[in-house]
Amino acid sequence: MLTEQETAHAITKLRGAYEAFNRGDIDSAVQMLDAHVEWTEPKEFPGGGTYHGIDGAKKYLAQSRAGAAEVISEPERFIPVDDRIVVFVHAKVLPKESDTWQDIRLADVYTFEGGRVTKMRAFANREDALNWAQGNRR
Repeated sequence: MLTEQETAHAITKLRGAYEAFNRGDIDSAVQMLDAHVEWTEPKEFPGGGTYHGIDGAKKYLAQSRAGAAEVISEPERFIPVDDRIVVFVHAKVLPKESDTWQDIRLADVYTFEGGRVTKMRAFANREDALNWAQGNRR
């Protein structure tokens, strides 16, 4: 269970990670990850699946930007749940060679241990993310 102070610190760091991702600074975006992080994206997302370690997370983040001319990933809400923080995200993606933005609302769930993110699991459906964070621990 994260304390109030740990939660506030984690949210500050998560905001910084999203800002770094938006600038294309993948190294800064992964600074709070544990060396053995498990990073899982929905199968319906391009490149979806499970990635292991910081290099795996960096690989996913880099490839998720590769097909886009611009990506803006804005955290809208942070919801603490025990040792996890659920982040409601509003993503706007402009694919390369397109002038039509994709508008996506999703959720990322971060599990913390010792001040580091040990697991990140993304969900296409925000309610699924909340249900998973509150109950399912698999």
